[in-house]
Amino acid sequence: MEKLTLKEEEVMEKIWAIDAPCAPKDVVALYDEPKPNVNTVATSFQSLEKKGYLSHKSCGRGYLYYAIIEKTAYGSNRFGGLVERFFGGSLLSAVSAFVKEENVDADELIEYLQNLKNKRR
Repeated sequence: MEKLTLKEEEVMEKIWAIDAPCAPKDVVALYDEPKPNVNTVATSFQSLEKKGYLSHKSCGRGYLYYAIIEKTAYGSNRFGGLVERFFGGSLLSAVSAFVKEENVDADELIEYLQNLKNKRR
C-alpha cells in the first residue's frame, strides 16, 4: 500500500465519509471554509487512483470515483507502520505506551487479551 500525503489522506477521509461513488465537487462540499479549489481536489483524485486507492466509472460527461481500499485496511496498514517506525516493530511496546498514556484502560486491555486468546484456540 503506497503512502499518502496528508492532503491525500484528508481527501480519502471525505470519500470514505461519503461512502458512495462521488465527484471532486462532492468532496469539496464537505470542507469548511475556505474550501479548496475543485481542480486541486480533482488532482488528488487522480493521484489516489494512480496509487490504487480509487477507481472510477463513467457518469454522463464525467466520472464518479469510489474507494477500493477500505478505511480499516488503510488504518491497519498505517498502524503497522507506526509500530515499526516508533516501537521497533514491538506491538507490546506500542500497547505499553498507550497504557502508560492512559489511552487504554485495564478493562479494555483485559477484554482485548481475552479476545486474542479465543481467536488463537
